[in-house]
Amino acid sequence: MSAIFDFSSVLMIILLTICTTTYLRELRPGIFDGNKPRDPAKPIHSDRTGFGGFCWKMSRIGERLSPFVGASCIVMAFHVLLK
Repeated sequence: MSAIFDFSSVLMIILLTICTTTYLRELRPGIFDGNKPRDPAKPIHSDRTGFGGFCWKMSRIGERLSPFVGASCIVMAFHVLLK
């Protein structure tokens, strides 16, 4: 069965994406920002589109909600072990 059709697999993919992007952003802080020159008239978050924007948003979730993401990873680990 594909991971798209299984709810626990989708949750695991989301958690792994959040953890991976947060780790990558810790290693290289500007990795998802891109090298575009910033227009002072536009807000900073306006160029967060596409795959880089998705990864940036996932890394922000991991930074701001790190205790909850960590607890969710532990719960998911027990779920996988006891399944």
